[in-house]
Amino acid sequence: MKHFKYLIIGGGLTGDAAVRGIRELDQDGTIGMFSTEPDPPYSRPALSKGLWQDKPLEKIWRKTADRGVDLHLQDRITQLDPVKKLVTDENGGQYSYDKLLLATGCDPIRLPFGAESIIYYRDFQDYQKLRELTKEGKEFFVIGGGFIGSEIAAALAMNGKKVTMAFLEDAIGAIIYPPDLAENLNEYYRGKGVEVLAGDAVNKIERNGGRVAIETRSGKKYTVDGVVAGIGVRPSTQLAEEAGLKVDNGIVVDEYLQTSHPDIYSAGDVANFYHSLLKKHLRVEHEDHALSSGKTTGRNMAGAGEKYTHVPLFYSDIFDLGYEAVGELSSKLDTQADWKEPYREGVVYYLDENGKAKGVLLWNVWDAVPAAVSILQDADQFDRKDLTLDLLKQRMATDA
Repeated sequence: MKHFKYLIIGGGLTGDAAVRGIRELDQDGTIGMFSTEPDPPYSRPALSKGLWQDKPLEKIWRKTADRGVDLHLQDRITQLDPVKKLVTDENGGQYSYDKLLLATGCDPIRLPFGAESIIYYRDFQDYQKLRELTKEGKEFFVIGGGFIGSEIAAALAMNGKKVTMAFLEDAIGAIIYPPDLAENLNEYYRGKGVEVLAGDAVNKIERNGGRVAIETRSGKKYTVDGVVAGIGVRPSTQLAEEAGLKVDNGIVVDEYLQTSHPDIYSAGDVANFYHSLLKKHLRVEHEDHALSSGKTTGRNMAGAGEKYTHVPLFYSDIFDLGYEAVGELSSKLDTQADWKEPYREGVVYYLDENGKAKGVLLWNVWDAVPAAVSILQDADQFDRKDLTLDLLKQRMATDA
């Protein structure tokens, strides 16, 4: 039986960041990483962004093995014994550890049909499948109008493909954007040549020779070269649940990113952590949190004892639009927007029941995240009328 001082389950950005955190304090401790993917850790955001804009493929690799990591690829851990500090993989192999990180991420929600024809866009293998289809294929169908759906639809359209996208909501990004902005995005995408089927769903998918036949709930029919779905994810908590760890919309961790067992940590998409700014537990499924929480976890596994107080940001790029955001964003919240150019450049503040800012959306406004965080930290100082683009710029000047 092989023993690791540090054992990491999950081969994504979080796991790689944890390795870097460990190595800042411990250059020699043995590290084992187990991943269900066939590829070593890579920069996941590039799959829906940079790689479709001719970013060199070699730039995405994190070179985790160079930091003295024993990488076990395509090796699923199926059992975890917190008492014996032991894990078992799908082949029956057993490994012991001193400290363990669960960075198991999320699993895509899948439709009950069409499995062989749908790319649930999550990993590098999915990127390769879709990229291969685009070599000859000209028509594509995207299911979902959220983060993945909107980015992939834009990426395909920018690469000269005819794209149709369908989603249950009334507008693209309707779950997080205020209604007027989301509805404007429908028209923006249509202006870019994307057929937008808002409030529609896919009822039938089947192979039609080398292509895919699709029928929507509204009765529309399409035959396309590829289908991509991004209809949400669920945290991958089965291993933690079976081990008796506390689970509630993810693996629950404390301010040090420790689970209910002191020698087991969790970070990244799967972790339900305490957000220091919003003062509540939640999950965040974005790169910045994966990197920052992973690094803090690695340092804490190596004995740092540091609280996780980072305020995660998230971002997206769609055609020539882009945003960064911090705090809580939900279309269910009241909002206050100030546009320099309507729906092209401005700031949207998300307000709580007392009219105080709890989230900031920076729409084509850059280098303003620290300023946005400072506004949220001082939210009690500002009324609705104070929440403007000028306030953001004043804070940016102060930060500079």
